[in-house]
Amino acid sequence: MCGIAGIYYLNQSKEDHSAIKKMTDALIHRGPDAEGQWSNDAGLYLGHRRLSIIDLDPRSNQPFEWLNRFIITFNGEIYNYIEVREQLKQKGYFFATNSDTEVICAAYNEWKEDCLQYFDGMFAFALYDKNKQILFCARDR
Repeated sequence: MCGIAGIYYLNQSKEDHSAIKKMTDALIHRGPDAEGQWSNDAGLYLGHRRLSIIDLDPRSNQPFEWLNRFIITFNGEIYNYIEVREQLKQKGYFFATNSDTEVICAAYNEWKEDCLQYFDGMFAFALYDKNKQILFCARDR
């Protein structure tokens, strides 16, 4: 399974810009296929180590950015992502990848926190909405 990491600095004067890289380096055993980090000016850092299983396309690397609005780091699998994806397509959504990660972003865009009701799987994720400056973190039940 992939490895995810995140830091939110309440005091920006104490920010350690190298900390997220150190965290993802420590997770190399969880995801040898790719790594990535993302940060913003508000002190939020997200990191990811990828173990490619569902969608091998590099466009699905994480942290994944969707519609220049949502940033997600995700570990796990949404078993029914194809069904959820079809529901979202019927609502007018288009998808650039075949990943369950992109489905999570679209589902959050459509249903906000209630998106969790649609997911069957084992997962943990942190999703940041750049427009509303909201960080939503969840894990499976």
